Amino acid sequence: MLKPVDILMVGVGGQGTILASRILAVAAQEAGYDIKVSEIHGMAQRGGSVVTQVRLGEKVYAPLIPAGGADVLLAFEKLEGLRLLASLKPGGTIIINEQEIPPVPVLTGAAEYPQNILEYIRSKAPGMMSVDAHSIAKECGNAKAANVVLLGVIARSLPIGREIWEKALSRRVPSKLLEVNKAAFAAGYDYKQ
Repeated sequence: MLKPVDILMVGVGGQGTILASRILAVAAQEAGYDIKVSEIHGMAQRGGSVVTQVRLGEKVYAPLIPAGGADVLLAFEKLEGLRLLASLKPGGTIIINEQEIPPVPVLTGAAEYPQNILEYIRSKAPGMMSVDAHSIAKECGNAKAANVVLLGVIARSLPIGREIWEKALSRRVPSKLLEVNKAAFAAGYDYKQ
């Protein structure tokens, strides 16, 4: 079956990180995998960090990914990807959204948003894939579906059939937003860097 896969999903409040992890959980369960999910979100509705740990495999005993043990880091925002880069195991995969959402210290002028984040991350994780998920989602009809674009990108690397993903979308996404989210998922699934 599937060797355990540890996925760390990171972003800021309002990006749909938690919804994406819940869609992933539904798809993994539907595919017959054991799954554990742990969410950490403090001031999520105010643009604070959101971290979701997703572990799936034949049998998963604990919800937390060991330090430096993530197989995949799925970053919904560049600075959050940089902040949690040390959580990725050597040789792990990082998929990063090119979007910048300045944190409060940057907005107040107390700090500057770091420059050259993607270049730095690529120097540490040469296989990094960067995606302009915000623009892709906008082309699909709703910029807020960037989370589902990123989910589509990661879906290609997981042994879960595309029809199972679509069923999971139908179960977790409100019906009025389902078609745009299906389009966003397909765009991510077919994305080539």
